Amino acid sequence: MKNVNKYTRQFFPVENPPMRWASKNYIEKAPVWCSVDLRDGNQALITPMSLEEKLEFFKVLVKIGFKEIEIGFPAASDTEYDFCRTLIEQDMIPDDVTIQVLTQAREHIIAKTFEALKGAKHAIVHLYNSTSLAQREQVFKRSKEEIIAIAEAGANMCKEYRAKTEGHFTFEYSPESFTGTEPEFALEICNRVIDIWEPTEDDKVIINLPVTVSHSMPHVYANQVEYMNDHLNRRENVIISLHPHNDRGCAVADSEMGLLAGGDRIEGTLFGNGERTGNVDIITLALNMYSQGVEPGLDFSNLPEITKVYERVTRMRVYERSPYSGQLVFAAFSGSHQDAIAKGMKWREAEKREHWTVPYLPIDPTDVGREYEADVIRINSQSGKGGIGYLMETKYGYDIPAKMRESFGYLVKGVSDRAHKELQPEEVLKIFMETYVNIDDIVSVPEIHYVQKDGGIIEAAVTVNHNGDTQVVQGIGNGRLNAVHNALKAHIGVEFVLTTYTEHALEVAATASAVSYVGIERDGRTYWGVGIHSDIATSSIKALLSALNRMLHEIA
Repeated sequence: MKNVNKYTRQFFPVENPPMRWASKNYIEKAPVWCSVDLRDGNQALITPMSLEEKLEFFKVLVKIGFKEIEIGFPAASDTEYDFCRTLIEQDMIPDDVTIQVLTQAREHIIAKTFEALKGAKHAIVHLYNSTSLAQREQVFKRSKEEIIAIAEAGANMCKEYRAKTEGHFTFEYSPESFTGTEPEFALEICNRVIDIWEPTEDDKVIINLPVTVSHSMPHVYANQVEYMNDHLNRRENVIISLHPHNDRGCAVADSEMGLLAGGDRIEGTLFGNGERTGNVDIITLALNMYSQGVEPGLDFSNLPEITKVYERVTRMRVYERSPYSGQLVFAAFSGSHQDAIAKGMKWREAEKREHWTVPYLPIDPTDVGREYEADVIRINSQSGKGGIGYLMETKYGYDIPAKMRESFGYLVKGVSDRAHKELQPEEVLKIFMETYVNIDDIVSVPEIHYVQKDGGIIEAAVTVNHNGDTQVVQGIGNGRLNAVHNALKAHIGVEFVLTTYTEHALEVAATASAVSYVGIERDGRTYWGVGIHSDIATSSIKALLSALNRMLHEIA
């Protein structure tokens, strides 16, 4: 990293830009979406998709809701050509979907392209040539006028072949490497192409402004888009399309700012697949809009299934932290995050709020096919009592008392820390059951008889088995639990105080049960126990015994 002076800025900023786009705070409506997964995305794969895989992926894109899909470069290979012909000949393209194909400004390529499109109901022919200073000087070694001549020749040939080919065709032009092109020159070459194509209200032209290689901060690109938006010929009949790549990690910001600056359309891919660091991720863009209350017009309600198909046909992997789609993006490991999420969920339910404002979760995971208990709360050594308690409540139905949650939380975190791993929900439940529930190994109570006395006093005859010695012990109290507590304390000879008791129905269990929680205190230390039984009174006694046995294990 000692040669910083070898680098220079390769972009051309607009002079004195008006920056009207900067006064806008959000995107008001979704753009026209064009998936380029099957062309730009496919060409960047180590192993490009087969014909069968492309057909399957095409069906997925249609199901998601894309109305424009770039399917390939028909003149590039037999697979690309055959794919285009298969879609047309087998009538696999819905009437409301337009396919798009790419072509260079060379006659034999344009001829092959229109041959591949013969009979298409709707198609976009996407013409491009490189315009950047670096490409002109280093690759083509041609002047600006010579570069314009290439574009004009291509535009004229497209008109010629459209006139003699069966089908309905729209034209698109890209000054490739737009962001490395002087704005005035990019405008000139686009206007020359527009003048040849003569767009009308019924036959609009797409001008695509690609971030072929990202060279600048997003606001620079927005200024370039706004400049083109202000000066393109026949602007009312021109659709401005954006095609950002992600070299600087700014493709999403480039797209959003570019839309504010006048862009009408986005070309991108699912999960941002594409050359080098990829294209803009349409999933992120669409769900960013969705999270702001803007209907994106694309259906990502089953994102896990889309991910599964994508990973299989592309042999790529969706990164765990990819926005919205990654396995961990809705996961909270931090204890404070888990606590805030759990409280936010309960607050929203209690307040019956229409809008989603849960802390740390920009959208409702269920809207993209994810589940709270499986995705939101992830348990490891960093987890907190709030998250662990929320998991136990939402997945298994245990509304653990607040003070007990802290004790259980430390226990679970300790297990995770020693194992150096995340704990699955069923592992957390196992710890809970083995540690707290229906424990009767040192002291058990096989039988109890109650008699109600005057004033509501309960007298209990408790059969106690303590370390193998069985006796019937008497106890009285202001309730059954209190009477048994007093009998056990007198018999065992250990001082302790019953400090906490709560109960509830175990609603998610396979059979109707009641669960009770008991906390007993000795020398400033609280011991917790849980009882589960079909009878609520019996469950409370089992909870008391569990807490007592845990205490006796520790003081033995």
